[in-house]
Amino acid sequence: MQELVKALDEQPQLLKIILALPGLDIIWGIYRICRSLGKKNMLGLAVSIVLLFVSFMWVIDIVMILAKGNVWSMD
Repeated sequence: MQELVKALDEQPQLLKIILALPGLDIIWGIYRICRSLGKKNMLGLAVSIVLLFVSFMWVIDIVMILAKGNVWSMD
């Protein structure tokens, strides 16, 4: 799981934005779950699972990628 987190963190910003588009945003949902599991953050895990079903999360992910270079997570 940490390999997935590291691999996605190292991707160029353009690819991160493409992966945040509707339909592909599930990748960032899995990223958030893996990151929370890796840090043993149960609250982050619960929020990550709920965010999988939030339809507008892709907009927040794109804004966060542009602002700080990575998607929002509770870590």
